[in-house]
Amino acid sequence: MKHRQNMVKILNAFLILALCAALLPSAWADDTQKVTVFAAASTTNAITDIGKLFTEKKMGQFTPSFASSSTLAKQIDHGAPADVYLSANPKWMDFLEKKDMIEKGTRTDLLGNRIVLIAPPDGKLNITIKAGFDLAGILGDEKLAMGDPDHVPAGIYGKQALESLGVWAAVAPKVARSKDVRAALALVERGEAPLGIVYATDAAISEKVKVVAIFPEDSHPAITYPVALIAGKTTPAAKAFLEFLRTPDAKAVFETYGFSVR
Repeated sequence: MKHRQNMVKILNAFLILALCAALLPSAWADDTQKVTVFAAASTTNAITDIGKLFTEKKMGQFTPSFASSSTLAKQIDHGAPADVYLSANPKWMDFLEKKDMIEKGTRTDLLGNRIVLIAPPDGKLNITIKAGFDLAGILGDEKLAMGDPDHVPAGIYGKQALESLGVWAAVAPKVARSKDVRAALALVERGEAPLGIVYATDAAISEKVKVVAIFPEDSHPAITYPVALIAGKTTPAAKAFLEFLRTPDAKAVFETYGFSVR
């Protein structure tokens, strides 16, 4: 009887080992088919739609994380599990690249955008953006909503534009600094700020704001969205997603939301 019990224990042990061996390859395959994408808040709608297409085509399992480019870059720097990073400006991609956190040879400029001045849809303001225009006077005691100009790309571009037009010094005390461009958009949508500076693509997705004026392209550096794989994250799904961003299907989505594709 004891011998028989020992044999049963041995057989059970073999069965467990065989089951583990069978499961390991599929677990490994699942991991290689997952891609985590850290993308600038302004790309939320476009990247969400592109991620759905990527999944529907059975190219991999897509998980997005959206925030300001600065927040995402700092999270990646602190070990956040991103595979692909899409920044709303070169500065934060440079930040990671200088730390050797970008996979060599994978960085490319993917998108372009514009910044615009927005207001609630029922506003009566008629503003022409030009050198020396009295934005501070138009605001009066109210606030100008924009991404934090020290960290958020949309805010950085906005500050550069206002500086080049000679009005930043007067406007700076009136700025409501937001954590990202979507938060700035929300302030105007809720009527908490009469004016805001956001990307043209953000204004295009909202029915609660209208574009009052478009900033001249020569008032700030070209708005460029670089994308790259994070160093060491070269799984099949990560590489496939990076390539998918260049396909006609992805381009059509980006253009639907108002981005220019480089």
